[in-house]
Amino acid sequence: MAPIAQIEYFRVPPRWLFVKITDADGNYGWGEASLEGHTEAVEGSLAAFAERFTGADADDIENVWQNGYRMGFYRGGPILMSALSGVDIALWDLKARRLGLPIYQLLGGKLRDKLKVYAWIGGDRPGDVEAQARARISQGFKAIKMNATEDLGWLDSPHALDTSVERLKTVKALGIDAGVDFHGRVHKAMAQQLAHKLAPHEPLFIEEPLLSEHPESVAALSKLVPIPIALGERLHSRWDIKPFLESSSISILQPDICHVGGISEIRRIATMAEAYDVALAPHCPLGPIALAASLQVDAVSANFAIQEMSLGIHYNAGSADIDTYIKNPEVWKVQDGLIDLLAGPGLGIEIDEEKVRAASVNAAAWRSPHFLGPGGELREW
Repeated sequence: MAPIAQIEYFRVPPRWLFVKITDADGNYGWGEASLEGHTEAVEGSLAAFAERFTGADADDIENVWQNGYRMGFYRGGPILMSALSGVDIALWDLKARRLGLPIYQLLGGKLRDKLKVYAWIGGDRPGDVEAQARARISQGFKAIKMNATEDLGWLDSPHALDTSVERLKTVKALGIDAGVDFHGRVHKAMAQQLAHKLAPHEPLFIEEPLLSEHPESVAALSKLVPIPIALGERLHSRWDIKPFLESSSISILQPDICHVGGISEIRRIATMAEAYDVALAPHCPLGPIALAASLQVDAVSANFAIQEMSLGIHYNAGSADIDTYIKNPEVWKVQDGLIDLLAGPGLGIEIDEEKVRAASVNAAAWRSPHFLGPGGELREW
């Protein structure tokens, strides 16, 4: 038991924000606070947390979490919760590493030895998905996810949805499962049509068929289509998630460990979802620390279903991937749609600090793309 001596954070390509916490005895842990497109805002929150938590007992993870969440008067939201995620994950890693145990041992112990995973294909403007799906099969994946559409108008031609169906049929013909991400791009006038068109081809799930800011519409849609509805990446605490569980409008919950306050909160969220018979499938198109942290919670969650894995995702192209900043990239090997549970202490990955520090020098903040319609109007990305 030692006080926190230093909280550092590192902006690294392609769009990640890593956190390192060191205690007075030299023990350290790594976290991730990536929030796509809002790096500087999270860095500002981390600076405030560094000031507030330096000197706090590094073992008192729950005390730090509650302080970070409650003691600033304003609470919740993507910025604060992403910063808190970075601190929380790093403290769990520090404590478990000091004890020589995987984090999942501190959460009650594992329920499984292998974890089901899926990977992305297609990109933001999905095109030829067959070659990409075949490549994923060769990597050992048995499930993938792809965007349903390019940008759409609030009311668009029904024919604009036809290519979505064809892409799903193409991928399913290869013998793998496919989740279809509406990405919040599809407004209510089009979402029901698209869901009905996809249903005969049995997608694994449809993700964010409507934005989570419309819980009443998500609930209505869930009663009209036979496909499991998944969402959660834009919900930032158990309080945000509660209405979707109470309305029975979702079958699969996708909280992002980098956006909900880290391991401490996603563990509580997973248990809440279990009480409503809702599966856990954490969102994670982010870095290696976020993935490793998600897997620690997956290992102990009875309702865990499948884990998103950002290996080779289009956002990483040409810059860095989940094996770039770690010394044991073999942990990401996929076989028969599964990866082995990480067995090492803490998060189970070994960060290459020298590479992280070098990559962070003058690293640019990633900016979210945006779409414009034919009239110059803004469309959902």
